[in-house]
Amino acid sequence: MSGKSAVVTGAASGLGRATALKLAHAGADVCIVDLNAAGLEETATQLRALGVRVLVHAADLSLRDNCAPVIAAAAAEFGRLDALCNVAGIIVMCNAHEMRAVDYEKTIAVNLNAPFFLIQAAIPHLLDVNGAVVNVTSSAAFVGEAYAVAYCASKAGLTHMTKALAMEYVNQPIRFNAVAPGGMMTNIAANLKMPEGVDYTLIKRYSGLRGLVEVDEVADMIAFLASDAAHGYHGACISIDKGITAG
Repeated sequence: MSGKSAVVTGAASGLGRATALKLAHAGADVCIVDLNAAGLEETATQLRALGVRVLVHAADLSLRDNCAPVIAAAAAEFGRLDALCNVAGIIVMCNAHEMRAVDYEKTIAVNLNAPFFLIQAAIPHLLDVNGAVVNVTSSAAFVGEAYAVAYCASKAGLTHMTKALAMEYVNQPIRFNAVAPGGMMTNIAANLKMPEGVDYTLIKRYSGLRGLVEVDEVADMIAFLASDAAHGYHGACISIDKGITAG
């Protein structure tokens, strides 16, 4: 991806940081976005060591008005935009009848609304360069998971949004794809809090028999789908979940 540029959200840590690093290793300049400004600076230091240009953009993507400026800033800085990788996401585990409205709305805003408004702003730039959008959904898009109703709804919505966009732009020079990982050891997983009285027999139903997914494996797939090497992929959602959704 030498000479190309990408926007990566959720890049202060975890999968977002790993994705930004994979793109930089491939030669891409990267605009990294997250609410965590300190984490972004740590990511930026690692990226600059690889010799690529880096734009740090701290923003709360749950707010619609913060989305379009991200794309505008990246396009202005790099002179083009070749890929948008929507990695940022949140999950709040709780009993559905006890879920606070603010937590439900924040989950939908970050996981579903923000990718749409970023994509909406990015499409004109991506059409100019035969670019790509890669959305990170989840195995939770395909199987119901107890205590994660808002997360499941948002990821299922993002998966289907990817397919709808792929069909709308099937005759135009832009690609839309998604990656659906299973559980990974990221900051989100490390800080996950279960509701009081949780029934762990329900949790085990979608925990997977082969353990957690490697973050780097998912980042590799995102970077591949963002590159010209994946020209045959359009409207796909690649599951990387060690068999969780196989049956």
